[in-house]
Amino acid sequence: MCGIVGYIGKEQALPILLEGLKRLEYRGYDSAGVAAITSDGLMIEKKKGRVSQLESLLAGNRVDTTIGIAHTRWATHGVPSDENAHPHLDCAGKIAVIHNGIIENYLTLKAYLKGKGHTFRTDTDTEILAHLIEEYYDGDLLEATRIALSEVEGTYGLAVLALDSPREIVAARNGSPLVVGDGDGEYLIASDVAALLRHTNRVVYLQDGELVHITDEGFVITTLARETIEPSIQEISWNLEMIEKGGFAHFMLKEIFEQPVSLRNAVRGRLDFADGTVRSSSLNQCRDILRRADRIILSGCGTSWHASLIGEYMIEELARVPVEVEYASEFRYRSPVIDEKTVFFSISQSGETADTLAAMREAKRKGATVLGICNVVGSTIARESDGGIYIHAGPEIGVASTKAFTSQVVVLGLIAVFLGRMRGLSADRGKQIVQAIDRLPEQVERILETRDSIKEIAHRFADRSNFLFLGRGYNFPVALEGALKMKEISYIHAEGYPAAEMKHGPIALIDENMPVVFIAIKDSVYGKIMSNIEEVKSRRGIVIALASESDGEIGNRADYVIKVPETLDFLTPLLTVIPLQLLAYYMAVARGCDVDKPRNLAKSVTVE
Repeated sequence: MCGIVGYIGKEQALPILLEGLKRLEYRGYDSAGVAAITSDGLMIEKKKGRVSQLESLLAGNRVDTTIGIAHTRWATHGVPSDENAHPHLDCAGKIAVIHNGIIENYLTLKAYLKGKGHTFRTDTDTEILAHLIEEYYDGDLLEATRIALSEVEGTYGLAVLALDSPREIVAARNGSPLVVGDGDGEYLIASDVAALLRHTNRVVYLQDGELVHITDEGFVITTLARETIEPSIQEISWNLEMIEKGGFAHFMLKEIFEQPVSLRNAVRGRLDFADGTVRSSSLNQCRDILRRADRIILSGCGTSWHASLIGEYMIEELARVPVEVEYASEFRYRSPVIDEKTVFFSISQSGETADTLAAMREAKRKGATVLGICNVVGSTIARESDGGIYIHAGPEIGVASTKAFTSQVVVLGLIAVFLGRMRGLSADRGKQIVQAIDRLPEQVERILETRDSIKEIAHRFADRSNFLFLGRGYNFPVALEGALKMKEISYIHAEGYPAAEMKHGPIALIDENMPVVFIAIKDSVYGKIMSNIEEVKSRRGIVIALASESDGEIGNRADYVIKVPETLDFLTPLLTVIPLQLLAYYMAVARGCDVDKPRNLAKSVTVE
């Protein structure tokens, strides 16, 4: 979850490191720090709080340095504090380490190192890495790091500086992303390409068990077993403009408004209007496996899990194959029944989510064909899966996912059509579906034009402590997603339920102070949802309804109505979720919350 940046070159390092940290602040932000080698020795500055506070601390410090590492933290071991912030030092104060991940055997290693005379200053697991490297350092920083890591159990993305090796950075990866940037006479490392793009678009993604040794002459990648790896350099298609706010107040709002574009990008070149099917070279490569599959498992966490629930409904309706949705975080802790006819989809925006990766590896170990649905080219899920499909949402910086969710859902819809056309879905029905998918971006644009009315509703209820979100059928997962967005960024307690389940407990909460958001579009369960609205109204609950544009009756039952265009039932989540994203956003703004950096959350969850 934490952000890592490193630089070696001819330019002044501190401005580059601070700029990189700012671009990674969404990955972790309870403290920040920097280590740099100067003519006066090893400089360490770190501060609890945001990167801006570290920047203020450094503002009056004219440091001449062209090599350094920097970090922004999301606490796992030890409370956020100046002391627990990274970098961490060895006993002699000559070796600095920054680290993302968890060292699972750190207590054992700490006891061993204490027995060797090492003294510890912090509550973190990371500090043991600095002392362990110190224990083995005899002038060869790469070898000392390699030996130290051979004794470590857990996950890490780390970078190391040593005063006695003044023009070297050693970095390593195991389960936590790390990328090397190859610039023009300068080299960078980071936990995300966003930190590198101002300087280079040529990158190498480290794989698990790999170390990189960086000097002024270049870099060499080796494994823990000392095998040299030929680097595979990739060119990143993103640019700086894509990761700037572009005039929007927050990244989240920008990304909500990018959804017409991101949906077009997700389906571009994939819709076959003549045959009513989907074109995908990656799916075509797995056609025979998909045709034989007798069960599909969709696995994800958080928002990706909600997208999976919608995908389950889609695939079962169009392809008539059984689908299960699994919390990735729970999957490997039971004994799932899997065989060679099981197809397992791992769904993750970043492609680095720790739990999703672990579930994917377990499914693969048990014999399933593993396919990925992710956003980041070169990510671990993309590399380790047997195939899959990119969602092409572009960089998503806001911690609360918006455009990645809709891109995941529309890609799952494409997969459902692809499977359906192999399994009995008619060409006429396929044509109807692909035409409806093609209309979605324009329909989302129409919803975004209603933002002012949604903003008014948000301001009306910004002082409430609880919300209930209810939906049925395809829109039950949308209720879950709407509640999650509300919780994530406004800190209002919100719950999503199938509307019929309201009677089995949540109805006890309803009174004149409880806003209830109903997804009440004109679909196959419209009559049922109207009955549920009446149940809430009879208990003096406040009803906010998402309704179809053609619904002229809903205003007689709901206190507030938000209209959405009409489409096929199984595509409605792609429209109904948009007002809920806006509602959560404007609620958070009205309550003075930090929308892009909600407390306790980070964008890419790389620890269990």
